[in-house]
Amino acid sequence: MFITEEKLLAMQMRSQGSSLERIIGDLIKEHKTDKMVEGVKYYHNENEILDRKITYFDENGNEKVDLEAINHQVPHNWHKLLVDQKVSYLLGKPLTVSAEPEEFQKLINEHLDEEFDDKIKEVGKNSSNKGVEYLHPYINEAGEFKFVILPAEQVIPIYDTDYQETLVGFIRYYPVYVNEEKRLRAEFWTKEDVTYYVQDPSGLFQLESMEGQDNPSAHYYIDGTGYGWDAVPLIEFRNNEERYPDLKYYKKLIDVYDMVVSDMTNDLAGVQKLIYVLRGYGGQDLNEFMANLRYYRAIKTDGQGGVDLLQADIPVEAIEKYLEKAEENIFLFGQGANIKTDRFGQSPSGVALKFIFHLLDQKADTMARKFSFAIKGFIWFLKEYLSITGQYTAPEGALNSVHVTFNKSMLVNELEKVQIALQSEGLASRETRVANHPWVENEHEELKKLDEEEADGPIDLDEEE
Repeated sequence: MFITEEKLLAMQMRSQGSSLERIIGDLIKEHKTDKMVEGVKYYHNENEILDRKITYFDENGNEKVDLEAINHQVPHNWHKLLVDQKVSYLLGKPLTVSAEPEEFQKLINEHLDEEFDDKIKEVGKNSSNKGVEYLHPYINEAGEFKFVILPAEQVIPIYDTDYQETLVGFIRYYPVYVNEEKRLRAEFWTKEDVTYYVQDPSGLFQLESMEGQDNPSAHYYIDGTGYGWDAVPLIEFRNNEERYPDLKYYKKLIDVYDMVVSDMTNDLAGVQKLIYVLRGYGGQDLNEFMANLRYYRAIKTDGQGGVDLLQADIPVEAIEKYLEKAEENIFLFGQGANIKTDRFGQSPSGVALKFIFHLLDQKADTMARKFSFAIKGFIWFLKEYLSITGQYTAPEGALNSVHVTFNKSMLVNELEKVQIALQSEGLASRETRVANHPWVENEHEELKKLDEEEADGPIDLDEEE
């Protein structure tokens, strides 16, 4: 969910000049987060099958829960597998950021360190589960540039128009405890400052009394003086253009898979329960029959009487074929790489591997485009921070030179790649051949090492020390 300045103004007009506090409360009530929560639950294998109840209708036609029925609930964590696969494929290796001039690039890479690489993986996971996730850049009390993840279910962005080109503010809300009572706290962020609100006992939002702090407050403080970024400090990381979570595209397939396996488990558990068909039984009731069967291992019958056993046959082969097809469809519509496939042999060629990874690569590219734009927006705040603190002032247009490269973790046929590199001498540059070698992670560092080795000359292993 997002709103626009126009909608915010319209709400104020419709409510005849109601306070911003009341409008914020209304917007929070309208904020739908059920699909976000659903994505997170499925990631943790809390699938819909866990809520299944087996019911029956009594003699009066009332539906009741059958507490005696066998009800195995078997969830399958396909969603986590697909999400982790995409995140590891796209963000498993550190990002490469290039920029001009070289000093600007060096400062960027110093701040986009291991902590950033770790956070960006978490953002990728959360964005896949919810459809979107946010980073909030800030300057802490020690004057350091920091950032924190803001959960999407707590954020309502405000754009200038429906085209969502310029972010003009956002509302963040989250639970707090006031006098041991759980309430909601809301923050209203603009380009200049942030205003804090908290619910009163009746549930209405009121301007919060901030002891020792102004409200509204500045974005950050340097030497006791407050400043604003002159931009809304919120970076949106979309999963795709529509902000849809991955689960949307294959949830029903997972639910059916869970249901079939759970039903089969119920049937297998019920196989042990035989149905006795009695003919000419000489006893008084069924309880007596079961008691005689347990104690004497025998029963008496009249005339042509006897006992037949009925046992349901389970179509295991048909179920296995269905589940195999369901698994194939989960990977197909989830755009994952089904590594269980045996159609390509034990050591598939590069072409076969590209075929296996084609859909995953396509899905990852969609996220990469959105994340690349977001990371450049994050670097804008870093550039401003460097200028504010006097560390470095980037030349005009430096941000346009920023290029983000995602180093995908695709499986490769290493022998095939090495052979191609050797055969490409004279056809491709040395740098290109080194960059495509499967053992090389940083081609620039590797080229430096090669130059150093060539300068030192060959090593004489027979030379005495």
